[in-house]
Amino acid sequence: MSQSLIVVAAIAAIVVVTVFITALSRRVGWSAPILLVAIGAIVSYIPAVPRVVIEPEVILYGLLPPLLFAAAIRTSYVDVRARRDPILLLSVGLVAFTVVVVGFTAWLIVPALTLAAGFAFGAVVAPTDAVAVIAITRRARLPRGLATLLEGESLLNDATSLVALNAAIAAIVSIVNPWTVAGDFALEVVGGVLVGLSVGFVLAAVRRRLKAPVLDTSLSLATPFIAVVLAQLIHGSGILAVVIAGLYLGYRSPRIQSAESRIAESLNWRTIQFLLENAVFLFIGLNLSRVVEGAAHSGIGFWQAVLICVIVLAVLLVSRWLWSVLLTVIYLWGPKRLRRPSWSFGQTIPASLAGIRGVVTLAAAFLLPEQTPNREFLQLLAFVVVVGTLLQGLTLPLVIRRLSLPRPNFDQERTEVHNLMAEAQAAGLARLDEEATDDVAERVLQRLRTNATFLAESIENESADAESLHSAYARLRRITIKAERAAVLAARHEGRYQEPAVKAVLGMIDAEESAIRAMTRGDDD
Repeated sequence: MSQSLIVVAAIAAIVVVTVFITALSRRVGWSAPILLVAIGAIVSYIPAVPRVVIEPEVILYGLLPPLLFAAAIRTSYVDVRARRDPILLLSVGLVAFTVVVVGFTAWLIVPALTLAAGFAFGAVVAPTDAVAVIAITRRARLPRGLATLLEGESLLNDATSLVALNAAIAAIVSIVNPWTVAGDFALEVVGGVLVGLSVGFVLAAVRRRLKAPVLDTSLSLATPFIAVVLAQLIHGSGILAVVIAGLYLGYRSPRIQSAESRIAESLNWRTIQFLLENAVFLFIGLNLSRVVEGAAHSGIGFWQAVLICVIVLAVLLVSRWLWSVLLTVIYLWGPKRLRRPSWSFGQTIPASLAGIRGVVTLAAAFLLPEQTPNREFLQLLAFVVVVGTLLQGLTLPLVIRRLSLPRPNFDQERTEVHNLMAEAQAAGLARLDEEATDDVAERVLQRLRTNATFLAESIENESADAESLHSAYARLRRITIKAERAAVLAARHEGRYQEPAVKAVLGMIDAEESAIRAMTRGDDD
C-alpha cells in the first residue's frame, strides 16, 4: 500500500472513530473527550498501529486557528465587550500568575530543571482550551455571566501564554531582557488586534457583495488562515488576530450576509469544529506511548514522577482557585466599574473547575527546545495536566447542583424570544402598510396579517392571478423580513434583550427568509 493511501485511510479511520465514539458517549452520557483520549492511549500501545506524529506548528497554525474561529463567530461580542475587564484579568493576569507559580514549583521539584525552563513549562500549562471550556460550560448550564467570562478567557489567553512561552524559550537558549519581553508582548497584542480588525473589516466589505452562499462560505473558511499569516508577517499574535476577526464577523453577520449564507456558514463551521476538536483529543491519546517512552529515559523514578505530577496538578488547580477568589474580591469590593452585585464566592468553585487544558498545552509542550532539561518528562507532565483537568471538568454539573447556583432562566429567555419576535413582527407589519399601493398588494397584505395558505389555495384553484400573488407575496415578505431584522438589531444595540434571545429570533427570521428564497429561486435565476 502506498504512503499516500495509508495517510488517506488513517484520516478516514480517525473521522469514523471520532463520529462513532462521540455518538456513543452522547447516548450513554459519558464525556467524549475523555473517552477519545482513553481510546487513543490504548491504541497507541498496539504494535501494529503506526505512530501518529504531527509537528507542533501544524497544530498551532493549522488546527488551532479554525477551532478558535469557529468558537469566536458563535461567541457573543456584546457579552464579551460587557465583561472585557474581568476577561482581561483572567486571560492576562491569571496566565502571568500561573506561569510564575507553576514555573517556580516545577523548578523546585523537577530534577535539573532551570528557572527559565520552569517558566516555559508554566506557560505551556497556563492557557485553558477554548473548545473544551465552551462545551463544558454549555453542558453544565452555568450562570450566563460566568459562562461568558470563561468563554472569553479561553479565547484570549492562548495569545498571552504563547508570548510567555516564546520569552521563556529565549531565556533557555540565551539571555533575555525583561524590557524586550514586554516590548514583544505589546507588539504581539497590538499587531494581533489590528490585523484581526483589519481582516474582519475588509472581508465584511467583500462578503457583503457576495450573493452566492458557496462563495461566501468559502471565503469564511479561509479567514482564520488569512488572519494568522498576516499577523505573523508583522510579528503580531496570529491567535489573537483570529479571535478578533471571528468576534467581529460574527457580530456583523446579520448585516453583511444573506440568510442562506449564514445558515450554510454555521453548519459548515459546526461540522469542522466537531471533527477537529474530537480528532485532537484522539490525537492526544495516540501520543501517550511516545511521551511515556521519552519520559522513561529522563532518569526520574516512577514514584518520584507520580509525586511530581500530583504536586504540579494540585498547584495549578490551587493557583486558579486563588485567582478566582481574588476576582471575587474585586467583583464585590473593588473599583465601581468592576463590581458585579450578582457575583458570589460560590462561583469561585465552578470558575476554578472550568480551567480545562487541551490541544494548545499539548502542542506547546512539543515546542520546548531540545536543550530543555528533562524535556520528555515535561511533555508527560503536560499530558497529565490535560487529562487531569478534563477529569476535573466532569465534576462541574454536580458542583453546580450542590451549590444551587442560579442556572440560566430558560422561561425568561423564552419570554424574551416571544417579546422580541412580537416587536419584530410589529415593525414588519408597519413597513408593510407603506407598501399597499395596488389591489394585488392590498390582497396579499390582508392575508399576510392572518395566514399564508392562500398561495396553495390559489394554485389549487388555478387562479388567474396566482403568479402575481406568488411574486407579490415573496416581494412583500422580504420587505417585512428586512424590517423585522432591523428591529431586532436595533434592540440588540440598545441592550434591551439578552443575546440568546437575539440569536434565537435572528435564526427564525433567517430560516423564513431562506425558505422564501428557495420558493422564488426560479424567478431570481
